[in-house]
Amino acid sequence: MSDTVNSLSDLQGLTTGADSAVSPPVASEAAPLRVQELDKQGRAYATGRRKDAVARVWVKPGTGKITVNGRDQEIYFARPTLRLVINQPFSVTDREGQYDVVCTVKGGGLSGQAGAVKHGIAQALSKYEPALRSAVKAEGFLTRDSRTVERKKYGRAKARRSFQFSKR
Repeated sequence: MSDTVNSLSDLQGLTTGADSAVSPPVASEAAPLRVQELDKQGRAYATGRRKDAVARVWVKPGTGKITVNGRDQEIYFARPTLRLVINQPFSVTDREGQYDVVCTVKGGGLSGQAGAVKHGIAQALSKYEPALRSAVKAEGFLTRDSRTVERKKYGRAKARRSFQFSKR
Protein backbone atom coordinates (compact mmCIF):
# COMPACT_ATOMS: atom_id res chain seq x y z
CA MET A 1 0.00 0.00 0.00
CA SER A 2 1.25 3.47 -0.79
CA ASP A 3 1.41 6.34 1.68
CA THR A 4 -0.48 8.75 -0.58
CA VAL A 5 -4.26 8.95 -0.69
CA ASN A 6 -5.81 9.86 -4.03
CA SER A 7 -9.52 9.28 -3.42
CA LEU A 8 -12.07 8.42 -0.77
CA SER A 9 -11.93 4.76 -1.71
CA ASP A 10 -8.25 4.75 -0.73
CA LEU A 11 -9.25 6.07 2.71
CA GLN A 12 -11.77 3.27 3.10
CA GLY A 13 -9.11 0.75 2.23
CA LEU A 14 -6.82 2.21 4.90
CA THR A 15 -9.41 1.91 7.67
CA THR A 16 -10.36 -1.67 6.85
CA GLY A 17 -6.73 -2.77 6.71
CA ALA A 18 -4.35 -3.68 9.51
CA ASP A 19 -5.22 -0.55 11.52
CA SER A 20 -8.68 -1.88 12.33
CA ALA A 21 -7.20 -4.78 14.29
CA VAL A 22 -6.18 -2.29 16.98
CA SER A 23 -9.45 -1.01 18.37
CA PRO A 24 -10.02 1.16 21.43
CA PRO A 25 -11.01 -0.70 24.60
CA VAL A 26 -14.75 -1.07 25.03
CA ALA A 27 -16.24 -0.47 28.47
CA SER A 28 -17.87 -3.53 29.94
CA GLU A 29 -21.65 -3.34 29.67
CA ALA A 30 -22.21 -5.14 32.97
CA ALA A 31 -20.81 -2.25 35.04
CA PRO A 32 -23.52 0.27 35.99
CA LEU A 33 -23.01 3.86 34.91
CA ARG A 34 -24.32 5.18 38.23
CA VAL A 35 -24.14 3.81 41.76
CA GLN A 36 -27.01 3.60 44.22
CA GLU A 37 -26.74 6.42 46.78
CA LEU A 38 -28.28 5.59 50.18
CA ASP A 39 -27.88 6.97 53.71
CA LYS A 40 -27.46 4.93 56.91
CA GLN A 41 -31.22 4.33 57.19
CA GLY A 42 -31.42 2.93 53.64
CA ARG A 43 -33.09 6.03 52.18
CA ALA A 44 -32.28 8.04 49.08
CA TYR A 45 -32.15 11.83 49.57
CA ALA A 46 -32.65 14.57 47.00
CA THR A 47 -33.53 18.24 46.82
CA GLY A 48 -36.26 19.48 44.49
CA ARG A 49 -36.83 23.08 43.46
CA ARG A 50 -39.60 24.94 41.63
CA LYS A 51 -40.28 28.70 41.62
CA ASP A 52 -39.46 29.80 45.18
CA ALA A 53 -40.18 26.40 46.76
CA VAL A 54 -37.47 24.02 47.99
CA ALA A 55 -38.30 20.42 48.92
CA ARG A 56 -36.04 18.02 50.81
CA VAL A 57 -37.15 14.50 49.88
CA TRP A 58 -36.29 11.07 51.36
CA VAL A 59 -37.44 7.93 49.53
CA LYS A 60 -37.40 4.40 50.99
CA PRO A 61 -39.20 1.14 50.14
CA GLY A 62 -42.66 0.94 51.67
CA THR A 63 -46.38 1.01 51.00
CA GLY A 64 -46.68 4.24 49.00
CA LYS A 65 -47.32 6.68 51.85
CA ILE A 66 -46.31 10.27 51.08
CA THR A 67 -45.81 12.63 54.03
CA VAL A 68 -45.32 16.36 53.43
CA ASN A 69 -44.24 18.54 56.38
CA GLY A 70 -45.49 15.91 58.84
CA ARG A 71 -48.95 15.69 57.21
CA ASP A 72 -50.43 13.23 54.74
CA GLN A 73 -50.39 14.33 51.08
CA GLU A 74 -54.22 14.34 50.92
CA ILE A 75 -54.33 16.91 53.72
CA TYR A 76 -51.38 19.08 52.65
CA PHE A 77 -52.19 19.09 48.92
CA ALA A 78 -55.99 19.18 48.94
CA ARG A 79 -56.34 19.68 45.17
CA PRO A 80 -56.30 16.40 43.22
CA THR A 81 -54.24 17.98 40.43
CA LEU A 82 -51.40 18.70 42.85
CA ARG A 83 -51.44 15.12 44.12
CA LEU A 84 -51.38 13.94 40.50
CA VAL A 85 -48.29 16.09 39.89
CA ILE A 86 -46.53 14.55 42.89
CA ASN A 87 -47.27 10.97 41.81
CA GLN A 88 -46.09 11.45 38.20
CA PRO A 89 -42.55 10.04 38.74
CA PHE A 90 -44.03 6.85 40.23
CA SER A 91 -46.55 6.37 37.41
CA VAL A 92 -43.89 6.85 34.73
CA THR A 93 -41.63 4.23 36.31
CA ASP A 94 -44.48 1.83 37.29
CA ARG A 95 -43.56 2.08 40.98
CA GLU A 96 -46.90 3.19 42.48
CA GLY A 97 -47.27 2.03 46.07
CA GLN A 98 -43.71 0.70 46.34
CA TYR A 99 -41.95 3.62 48.03
CA ASP A 100 -42.62 5.76 51.09
CA VAL A 101 -41.79 9.44 50.72
CA VAL A 102 -41.03 11.86 53.55
CA CYS A 103 -40.43 15.46 52.54
CA THR A 104 -40.22 18.94 53.97
CA VAL A 105 -41.13 21.91 51.79
CA LYS A 106 -40.42 25.59 52.32
CA GLY A 107 -41.21 28.70 50.31
CA GLY A 108 -43.52 29.46 47.43
CA GLY A 109 -47.15 28.51 47.01
CA LEU A 110 -48.84 25.14 46.78
CA SER A 111 -48.29 24.74 43.04
CA GLY A 112 -44.57 25.51 43.31
CA GLN A 113 -44.27 23.21 46.32
CA ALA A 114 -45.92 20.35 44.42
CA GLY A 115 -43.48 20.87 41.54
CA ALA A 116 -40.56 20.92 43.97
CA VAL A 117 -41.71 17.66 45.58
CA LYS A 118 -42.08 16.07 42.12
CA HIS A 119 -38.56 17.18 41.20
CA GLY A 120 -37.18 15.81 44.48
CA ILE A 121 -39.00 12.48 44.17
CA ALA A 122 -37.71 12.00 40.62
CA GLN A 123 -34.13 12.71 41.70
CA ALA A 124 -34.36 10.47 44.77
CA LEU A 125 -35.88 7.64 42.71
CA SER A 126 -33.01 7.82 40.25
CA LYS A 127 -30.56 7.68 43.17
CA TYR A 128 -32.33 4.68 44.73
CA GLU A 129 -32.72 2.80 41.43
CA PRO A 130 -30.17 4.12 38.89
CA ALA A 131 -31.81 1.99 36.16
CA LEU A 132 -34.90 4.24 36.32
CA ARG A 133 -32.92 7.37 35.53
CA SER A 134 -33.39 7.18 31.75
CA ALA A 135 -37.19 6.80 32.04
CA VAL A 136 -37.48 9.70 34.48
CA LYS A 137 -35.10 11.88 32.49
CA ALA A 138 -36.99 11.23 29.24
CA GLU A 139 -40.12 12.73 30.84
CA GLY A 140 -38.12 15.80 31.90
CA PHE A 141 -38.59 15.31 35.65
CA LEU A 142 -34.89 15.63 36.51
CA THR A 143 -34.62 19.09 34.96
CA ARG A 144 -35.33 21.98 37.30
CA ASP A 145 -38.06 24.22 35.89
CA SER A 146 -36.18 27.52 35.99
CA ARG A 147 -39.21 29.76 35.34
CA THR A 148 -39.66 32.20 38.20
CA VAL A 149 -41.65 35.39 38.76
CA GLU A 150 -40.15 38.36 36.99
CA ARG A 151 -39.13 41.22 39.27
CA LYS A 152 -40.95 44.54 39.35
CA LYS A 153 -39.17 47.40 37.55
CA TYR A 154 -39.15 51.03 38.62
CA GLY A 155 -41.47 53.32 36.65
CA ARG A 156 -43.83 50.40 36.07
CA ALA A 157 -46.96 49.24 37.89
CA LYS A 158 -45.83 45.61 37.86
CA ALA A 159 -43.03 43.74 36.10
CA ARG A 160 -44.10 44.88 32.63
CA ARG A 161 -47.40 46.72 33.03
CA SER A 162 -47.15 50.48 32.68
CA PHE A 163 -49.12 52.99 34.68
CA GLN A 164 -52.30 54.21 32.98
CA PHE A 165 -51.51 56.79 30.35
CA SER A 166 -53.31 60.14 30.62
CA LYS A 167 -53.41 62.31 27.50
CA ARG A 168 -54.74 65.36 29.41
